[in-house]
Amino acid sequence: MSTPLSRRQLLGAGSLVVAFSMMPQSLAQLAGGGEGGAGPKVVAPDLPGSLKSYPELESWIRIDARGRATVFTGKAELGQGIATALWQVAAEELDLPPSHVELITADTSQTPDEGLTAGSHSMQDSGTAIANAAANVRMLLTRNAAERWGLPASDLTTDGNGNVVSADGRRIGYGALAAALDLHVRAIEGVPRRDPASYRTMAHDVPRRDIPAKVTGGQSYVQDLRMPGMLHARVVRGPSFGTVLQEADFTAAARLPGVVRIVRNGRFAAVVALTEWQAIAALRRLQQSPWIRTAPPLPSTSVAATLKALPSRDITVLDTGGPAGPTAPGGLSASYSRPWLSHGSIGPSCSVALYDRGTMTIWSHSQGVFDVHRAVAQLVGLPPEKVRCIHTQGSGCYGQNGADDASADVAVIAKEMPGVPIRLQWMREQEFGWEPLGPGMATELAAQLGPDGKIAQWRHVVWSNPHNNRPVDAGGYLAGQEVANPFPAPIGKPIPMPEGDGDRNSNPLYALPNMHVLYHFLPDMPLRVSALRSLGAHLNVFSIESMFDELARSSGQDPLAFRLNHMEDPRARAVMIEATRRFRWDSRPRGDGRRGCGMAFARYKNLGAYCAIAMEVEVERETGVVSVRRVIAAVDAGQPASPDGIRNQVEGGIVQSLSWTTREAVEFDTSGRTSFDWSGYPISRFSDVPDDVQVHVLPQAGMPFLGAGETAQGPTAAAFANAIADATGIRMRDMPLTPDKLRAAIGPI
Repeated sequence: MSTPLSRRQLLGAGSLVVAFSMMPQSLAQLAGGGEGGAGPKVVAPDLPGSLKSYPELESWIRIDARGRATVFTGKAELGQGIATALWQVAAEELDLPPSHVELITADTSQTPDEGLTAGSHSMQDSGTAIANAAANVRMLLTRNAAERWGLPASDLTTDGNGNVVSADGRRIGYGALAAALDLHVRAIEGVPRRDPASYRTMAHDVPRRDIPAKVTGGQSYVQDLRMPGMLHARVVRGPSFGTVLQEADFTAAARLPGVVRIVRNGRFAAVVALTEWQAIAALRRLQQSPWIRTAPPLPSTSVAATLKALPSRDITVLDTGGPAGPTAPGGLSASYSRPWLSHGSIGPSCSVALYDRGTMTIWSHSQGVFDVHRAVAQLVGLPPEKVRCIHTQGSGCYGQNGADDASADVAVIAKEMPGVPIRLQWMREQEFGWEPLGPGMATELAAQLGPDGKIAQWRHVVWSNPHNNRPVDAGGYLAGQEVANPFPAPIGKPIPMPEGDGDRNSNPLYALPNMHVLYHFLPDMPLRVSALRSLGAHLNVFSIESMFDELARSSGQDPLAFRLNHMEDPRARAVMIEATRRFRWDSRPRGDGRRGCGMAFARYKNLGAYCAIAMEVEVERETGVVSVRRVIAAVDAGQPASPDGIRNQVEGGIVQSLSWTTREAVEFDTSGRTSFDWSGYPISRFSDVPDDVQVHVLPQAGMPFLGAGETAQGPTAAAFANAIADATGIRMRDMPLTPDKLRAAIGPI
């Protein structure tokens, strides 16, 4: 075994920048962590974005003697391309070449605590903060040059190459100016930003920073991370959440080749070996033990029946004066549902930890490294300032999969083995068996049209478990509930609107009279659940946009015209018109039994990006198989920092939503989950990708950033169901919308 690497050696080898003045650690520790919950403490409410919590410029930007900038963000690169977009923002507002800007992402020892990287908040929070901080720094550099030259600052400009220049031709580099610049100052509100008409970097397509290593086999993910002297670990658990192994022969496992240590702490157990395969072999030996279910039996009824039988805390989301109640009299009514969904992470969760000289360092693909830093500290009995968490990309994300638990698992092991880097990766069946699932949901909608053909009453009722159980203390981890002195499990809480969780997007953006929206929040969870991309917006938008389609068809109105007749927001109207114009909606193929078209719209959370989708499908009536021929999307995300990044996000959202909507559902019986691999939980394959996907990003020069990462999930699901209804006349409401269900509904050919 190689000599263990010290933390100091690791930091040196990793060329990490640590000589950096930050906000006091105690301030960061005040931050909350839940999506939509209490974020970092607001200390400057007049400033935009995350500057509200970290108003000092030095928290975001440093200029070195060469005039190069280092920019810090608390948001993490999850494969969504945010590192590229923020890099473009910083380069643009500093007016530097992108090559002169280094971006440091979520690292609890270096970057501001911006809470979770979730909820499509990164551009709105961090992008806005960086843009304004950079504009402040550029202003200070310009003023400094003006003082040197005895000129009005308004007579100076920057040249895009790291220089301040005067009208008479004088020129001085940022490096020379930065030496006399104090960035330990608060940002000023309203500092002029660069004119969008002069953008050199922002709003242009640039190569993604995170792609090259991924496509060339380079080190991209935490799963790839290797360190001198590193040992490999596997955590030992029953087959799925709510089960425990019995009578495991740890003595025999410890004698297997390569096994270095069996770590046990209460019910928590892990094997540590020289090689990964040796750790797996020991785990397999232990998994031969019998197991029992310790949690209550899982439900055997449908998702809707299961949820409606649970005790609820009722929350009125919206009431515009109509009589309270779940349904409107007469008109149309319908129920919709989706099952429990897996994150479907291609790479099982993984984390690396090193405990050395009283300090724990964790490399994690968690979306909340600051929560890991605080909650793991509690778990292993260290002060938070002695735990550093560095975000490292993982091959699988978009919500709370097993990444947080893997970080806690490896920390417990590393604490027992000081000075040795430990790499722990979950097995495929552990990812499916133990990760928190995207909650199952059910809705009931009812609406009535008035004599003018417009909606006169609207009712929407949703049943859902909490969508955010991310660990903010040690009790949120599996390991936290397994150690000898266990921590109490957290109690699920709803995320209040306007963000919402199960009720997210249940309040329509449409201008409707007499609306009543009710959320049955269900704190009891028959399965372990937490955040999955878009939270409740997936089913709520599916339900709303399906009902709109039904109302339009039942009244003989065109689905696009019907929506426009109920929409007053000009930006919402613009994306609907743009998507359908490019789709050639007026001349689209009409439903003929096999081919049909549908559309749908939503503004994510009614706060983020606007997205309209038009879709053409072809149904094979003999098998029920649906092929998606065309998808045209129009997106308004405010000022696009990285148009290509927005297109990537929306394209990915379309493909992911189609997979959720058409085939994904976690299987289980009363004893536990039964989906443990890709045969038991199929996801879309490359052959299932639509023939043609086009995403058109509206320019919106100078407008505030709007999060676009989760804007497509709901509209895609609804457009798919609406297109099937157009093609076949069959309305599908309960996900997954599988070929078997459609073939059964079509009946004999």
